[in-house]
Amino acid sequence: MKDLTDVLERVEKILYELRVRPENAIIIVEGRKDVEALHSLDIGGDILKIQDSRKSVFAAVEDLAARGKEVYILTDWDRKGGQLASLLRNALKANDIPYNDSVRTELSKLCKSEIKDVESLPSYIALLKSRIYGQ
Repeated sequence: MKDLTDVLERVEKILYELRVRPENAIIIVEGRKDVEALHSLDIGGDILKIQDSRKSVFAAVEDLAARGKEVYILTDWDRKGGQLASLLRNALKANDIPYNDSVRTELSKLCKSEIKDVESLPSYIALLKSRIYGQ
């Protein structure tokens, strides 16, 4: 069993990495609730909702290429999110856009037994704190 304090510290470190990412970096998430969750965790800046986009994944990636953005892939870690992450990686590679999917990979490893999506991160952090500190 994972030490809950260690899990919380690692999750918070990952979220800090998103807060201080380069100004030209954009986070790609699946939908509106994911954006709201990130905002509630004080993660702002450029965030693209890929599922709400009227464009295809490839058209959205071509727009990113034109804007010169580095991309953080933060899709959910369920099957659908994994498929979307794979599609994004392929499209980003094809357009020579630098991307980071290690944040998604690490969150998946840390949280998969409890939650499966970005929108659940705030409540998961609150749950961890409650279990650790009894709050």
